[in-house]
Amino acid sequence: MSSTLIISVIISYFLILYVISYFTGKNDSNDTFFLGNRKSPWYIIAYGMIGTTLSGITFISVPGWVESNQFSYMQMVFGFFVGYFIISRILLPLYYSLGLTSIYTYLKDRFGNNSYKTGSSFFLLSRTIGASFRLFLIATVLQYAVFDSMGIPFFLTVLITISLIWLYTYRSGMKTIIWTDTLQTTFMLSTVFIIGYTLMDKMNLDISALFSTINDSTYSKVFFFDDMADKKYFFKQFFSGVFMAIVMTGLDQDQMQKNLSCRNLKDAQKNMTVFSVILIFVDLLFLCLGALLYINYYSMLEVNQVLNLPEQADMLFPHIAISSGLPAYVGILFIIGIIAAAYSSADSALTSLTTSFCVDIIEFEKQDAEKQIKTRKYTHLIMSLVLFSVIMIFHAINDQSVVKSLFTVAGYTYGPLLGLFSFGLFTKFQVKDKYVPFICLASPVICYFLNLYISFGFELLIFNGVITFFGLYMISINKSV
Repeated sequence: MSSTLIISVIISYFLILYVISYFTGKNDSNDTFFLGNRKSPWYIIAYGMIGTTLSGITFISVPGWVESNQFSYMQMVFGFFVGYFIISRILLPLYYSLGLTSIYTYLKDRFGNNSYKTGSSFFLLSRTIGASFRLFLIATVLQYAVFDSMGIPFFLTVLITISLIWLYTYRSGMKTIIWTDTLQTTFMLSTVFIIGYTLMDKMNLDISALFSTINDSTYSKVFFFDDMADKKYFFKQFFSGVFMAIVMTGLDQDQMQKNLSCRNLKDAQKNMTVFSVILIFVDLLFLCLGALLYINYYSMLEVNQVLNLPEQADMLFPHIAISSGLPAYVGILFIIGIIAAAYSSADSALTSLTTSFCVDIIEFEKQDAEKQIKTRKYTHLIMSLVLFSVIMIFHAINDQSVVKSLFTVAGYTYGPLLGLFSFGLFTKFQVKDKYVPFICLASPVICYFLNLYISFGFELLIFNGVITFFGLYMISINKSV
């Protein structure tokens, strides 16, 4: 497949994004950048959030995960659905009633300034790591597919990737992202459908035969109730999914910033409901694609067509799309799909990092209006450089599946946020605010040492949140709010 052709497609794709950015980016105000003037259509947000939530992680890693974990991921997805329901009925009404720009302002009103700074700092750490993992994965695939053959070093691939995101988001942020994410979700899903159809055609499968083939394979098992010690055990996965959804969406400035850009609470709740239903079917689609990829691979072995599997399962999809003798358009579609998946997540992450740092850490509202805009733009650039630096660190040390790395890290860094918000919402106790940072730092450390002796899965997040909750209770004041 021609590198020149791929680069031409990438350039054309970004030209479309910049056209959207041009028409949506004429207003340079902070309200436009942070919340899209609170006028975003809920159905556009719901559709665009599919791409943001899935990102390049789902696009690449989930299909590669099928061989070792079957369809057990759906157990977490069902948990996600419950988590999103809780967000729509508990957290969204709270955020809208307080008129928040940053959701962590709630912690300041509820507990005090130290709790506020601690919560926003954990978000900044969590989202920086998460966004960097996603971009690292995409840069790795682009390097493998295109830039290695051109002699372009990895650091330059990363630099170009982040620079392109910065260019189309630096003016109007969220207002631009709401519409670019819609386009990118369309590209991502269309790519999966077309590649899946191409594999079906190659294997002479119609829709009925496809479902029968996947159902009869060893990959299609969804529910695991037999072994409580198994990381795939249903209740571990389900409740991990519930809490993952709550913390990685409901307690995450990135995802909530989109919801807060809706016209009102009712629209935001519609968005969350529709989004949560669609996500179930989209995740199932990616798992079916993974099964189809493996079935296709082993069928090729049976007819002595040698195609070595990559060492990392994350590289299965790109390896087959680009190097398996499929039509050239499959590789091109794959590149478009992976870029769309990555950028729909990374652009909003960069915007939310800028928002949280400006509002929560340096509290730039104390500045005059003109200086606020300058501060926001400088912060946006600095956050881009931070992402670049963290990606280069990952490039040097990464040695495990990106999905597992992302969720493991999230389990440590989102746990204190889960504990803080739960304690604030479900108790009436006040706390000794000055001790809150120590509790929130101690909880992940305790979980780390526990994990050396007890094999945790995704449920690590729940334990982390519980430890933080009880730590806050220990420093609570008898006087209730």
